[in-house]
Amino acid sequence: MTKQTTPQPAEDWLELDRQLCFALYSASLAMTKLYKPILSELGLTYPQYLVMLVLWQHGGMAISELGSRLKLDSGTLTPLLKRLEAAGYVTRARDTADERRVLVGLTEAGRKLRAAAASIPEEVLCATQCSLEEIQSLTKRLQGLRSTLETVRTEE
Repeated sequence: MTKQTTPQPAEDWLELDRQLCFALYSASLAMTKLYKPILSELGLTYPQYLVMLVLWQHGGMAISELGSRLKLDSGTLTPLLKRLEAAGYVTRARDTADERRVLVGLTEAGRKLRAAAASIPEEVLCATQCSLEEIQSLTKRLQGLRSTLETVRTEE
């Protein structure tokens, strides 16, 4: 890893609005706040919506794979899945080939919920006042940043 030199004066870089971490954090809060009323119409929280996105894309999978994909530990994921199961959107069952693994899959109601959620990305895109190309570029850059930060963390 190469160290970047900080332009002088260093004190200016300690201002809150110069912090990348705060820009990401506050943008994430604003995005979650935007989603809240949209998702409440579907009876979902934002983390539950993320679970459903993965399941709509991939179908059933092991909870460990789902957690890895969403960057969530089992202590966070299990209560989400229990609530989604209680709502009738997912099923959880032990893998018959390996009872240590728990598989999660969509119910018919969970599959139907996808159609009700289909307009959400366009609604969010409109709220951002960005073009589709700008959103795609920003998403790709943030994914690259996350990947870089994960690599740095594992090297230490």
